[in-house]
Amino acid sequence: MKVAIVIGSDSDWPIMKPAVEILKQFDIASEVVVASAHRTPAKVRDFVLSAPEHGIGAFISAAGMAAHLGGVIASYTTLPVIGVPINATSLNGMDALLSTVQMPPGIPVATMAINGAKNAALFAVEIFAVADADLQKKLKAYREKLAAEVDKKAAHVAAQL
Repeated sequence: MKVAIVIGSDSDWPIMKPAVEILKQFDIASEVVVASAHRTPAKVRDFVLSAPEHGIGAFISAAGMAAHLGGVIASYTTLPVIGVPINATSLNGMDALLSTVQMPPGIPVATMAINGAKNAALFAVEIFAVADADLQKKLKAYREKLAAEVDKKAAHVAAQL
């Protein structure tokens, strides 16, 4: 299975690239598509409806401003949709956050923090790991590595006291 990362604009790519890198760490393939909920709605619809044929198991959507991309994707699929609101306006991404998180009952979009690409990818990994013991082991090792990094930083600070 792979994760489709749908970005509303090419300007979202620098923010979302870390999601692809996280997925690669877990040997999960991804496909990145630039499609706008408002400017290319037919492209979004066609891609989402054909996604299962291409091995897509989850979507990560990223959009700024009105940020309806995640909701539009979710309206066409029962696969998990993870939304990443992008900081693209003078509202510092709050507009995108509220547009992504305020979905009507029955059409959920799991919403990450503003510009939260890494957590979106990790959430997709967790979804896939439910049915994959090897992926569960990789996630455990990843978390242990994070803990070791914190311990190393704590030791560095303690050495300065």
